[in-house]
Amino acid sequence: MNLLAPCPSSPNCVSTQATDQSHQIMPYRYQQNLATAKDTLKTIVNRLPRTRLVEENDGYLHYEFTSLLLRFVDDVEFVFDEATKTIHFRSASRTGYSDLGVNRRRMEDIRVLVEGKL
Repeated sequence: MNLLAPCPSSPNCVSTQATDQSHQIMPYRYQQNLATAKDTLKTIVNRLPRTRLVEENDGYLHYEFTSLLLRFVDDVEFVFDEATKTIHFRSASRTGYSDLGVNRRRMEDIRVLVEGKL
């Protein structure tokens, strides 16, 4: 499985692979085969506003999310682990220190959207 970059010490990042509680978040689970699960996740994420897919390969997706007012960019990466049917992810602001919980909220909102669809 691919490892995601660790979160910085600042509170503007969440990752399923983080070991500290302030950055840690639960991964998504999927039942479908990898290709179908990835297509389903892409369809859901692509519907979100100000979202752009910047990189994709077999078990990996990298998106940029741009905030409406100040145009801040957050990077969101998804890594699919076929062995455990788990989608690990990291969502982090490119700049600044605090994101006021935006990255965590986004990933929990996506969790609700994908629930039962993967």
